[in-house]
Amino acid sequence: MSRKSPVVIPERSPRLVGVVDRDGQDRTRRVVISYSARHPRYGKYIRKRTVLHVHDETNESHMGDRVEIAECRPVSRMKRWALVRIVEKAPVKAEIVYGEAVADRGTDGKSTGKSDRKSVGTTAGSKARGKGSSN
Repeated sequence: MSRKSPVVIPERSPRLVGVVDRDGQDRTRRVVISYSARHPRYGKYIRKRTVLHVHDETNESHMGDRVEIAECRPVSRMKRWALVRIVEKAPVKAEIVYGEAVADRGTDGKSTGKSDRKSVGTTAGSKARGKGSSN
């Protein structure tokens, strides 16, 4: 049994929806809530963000997930919010194998499409324009 009591989320506590920014620590997530606010003098809308440290008891959320969080009692020095639910899971990234995405490979294991890598070095055109070397 845990020596600390479980986090209880009151029903009337404020709730917000944000995106998980970091998930490296155990049972702790960093959630970013982005919004736009009007500048008081110039009237231009500026993008702002609020960063909150959230308690995730079961480690179920991961980076990129859209989550709903609620205010709760202080769990640690930085954590005053708890995970309520995962609103939307992050899209799965394609696995990179030697600079090519796995989705680009055919059934025989050879690449079927063009590689996204750019060629490194100088081309004949850049040498002719004088950009290849510093003579």
